[in-house]
Amino acid sequence: MLNLTPLCRPFFEARAKDLANHADDLEQTQRRVLQSLLRDARSTDIGRCYGFASIADAEEFARRVPVRAYEEIRGDVMRMVRGDADVLWPGVCRRFAQSSGTSDGRSKYIPVTDASLRRNHFRGSACCVAEYLRLHPESRLLGGRSFILGGSFATELRDHPAGVKVGDLSAHLIEKMPGGSAMLRVPAKKRVALMSDWHEKLPALVEASRRTDVRSISGVPSWFLTVLREVLKATGAETIHDIWPNLEVFFHGGISFEPYRKQYEAITDASKMHFLETYNASEGFFAVQDREEPGAMLLIPDAGVYYEFDPMDGREPLKAWEVEKGKVYALVITSSNGLWRYPLGDTVCIETTSPLRISIAGRTKLFINAFGEELMVHNSDAALAETCKRLNCRVSDYTAAPVYTTDASHGRHQWLVEFEQAPDSLPDFAAELDKSLCAENSDYAAKRAGSIFLDPVEVIEVPQGTFDRWLESTGKLGGQRKVPRLSPDRRIVDPILETLEV
Repeated sequence: MLNLTPLCRPFFEARAKDLANHADDLEQTQRRVLQSLLRDARSTDIGRCYGFASIADAEEFARRVPVRAYEEIRGDVMRMVRGDADVLWPGVCRRFAQSSGTSDGRSKYIPVTDASLRRNHFRGSACCVAEYLRLHPESRLLGGRSFILGGSFATELRDHPAGVKVGDLSAHLIEKMPGGSAMLRVPAKKRVALMSDWHEKLPALVEASRRTDVRSISGVPSWFLTVLREVLKATGAETIHDIWPNLEVFFHGGISFEPYRKQYEAITDASKMHFLETYNASEGFFAVQDREEPGAMLLIPDAGVYYEFDPMDGREPLKAWEVEKGKVYALVITSSNGLWRYPLGDTVCIETTSPLRISIAGRTKLFINAFGEELMVHNSDAALAETCKRLNCRVSDYTAAPVYTTDASHGRHQWLVEFEQAPDSLPDFAAELDKSLCAENSDYAAKRAGSIFLDPVEVIEVPQGTFDRWLESTGKLGGQRKVPRLSPDRRIVDPILETLEV
């Protein structure tokens, strides 16, 4: 296949330069994005309701338009699903990304407008390639194919009108990619890429990719690891570079990569392989790693999204140019998909302010604070990675929840862990994990001091495949689905434990 990298490099160099310039001019860029969004939506129902046409600036926007969670806009979104025009965004929206459930257990349906695809999702994807090529000028990335692990149009939503498509965001992106992109994508056939039955899809993905010149892979780390192992099994190879010698990079996102880093390093050639993190959700493409060092991503300020940062202390959300380094905020977005001051449900940590780089701290509802410990996902991921490093073991998946205080015992955290390579001693693993959690989170350490308020962490090893079987039982087995890491209650842990007792 012809190496298109030199031909396409000027385009991506220009995109990287634009991104850097807009990141350096964050305030003015974000103010322009907001005014563009308000202008476009001034004649919609929401635009007329809040008087978008007369909002002069970001400050007035914050005073006039309330922050509204999905439960508060569900009715408007369902009107859009039914075909109503000019509700939250101009025109009729025919695509919706099905996302994880809200507090009432129902799924969310995020509008995927033509504007959001053009301004945000595809622009964000271009940023990924641009930043990678900037970091690696010797790259021959576009001389082969990109293996994209996508989802499907399987949906819980019934009776939606003909012509309306509901499913994983990745399915929409694959279907709407320009026609010529098929020559650079694996699997090339959309029928295979969009299969909904994971048991049928996995062998089809292996067959479509095993004899192909794959240069990059893109997807959620946990699910792609499953695919890569199946490719290795089918070919008898020891490393994935024995099969794809020109593989350069894994564009990953969705969950923390740290618990999986050692597993990927074990099956790849370190002299050839690079890893680049992205922040790409159903609601939008927000940030991309722009340095070799992992752990921080550059916010994309010019891609149809206006950002606010909620300090979660009762104060109003801050504008992007007002945040403080080292602080954790809940992300609030206004976007060309019709989400206005919408709390995403993610928390981010500010790594640098000029330019604005963030890391994902966790979900606003995925944490454990049963005893005042305020343990977030970024704490648990980091502690687990450090524990595995010290004890030379590898974890495939995990989830954790509180065990509440009784008359006979203090409370504790209970972890269900599926090992890729088990430690020599599970009690040693639990003790080391407990120590690492204390090092990562001072509130947890304070509650653990002397075991007065909180007992040591409990670790239960579960058989391989446990989490896949649980996901399948919930109808959520697939390349874009994830096991919740932390839960403030036992609604996830107890059903999994019950399956082990059968």
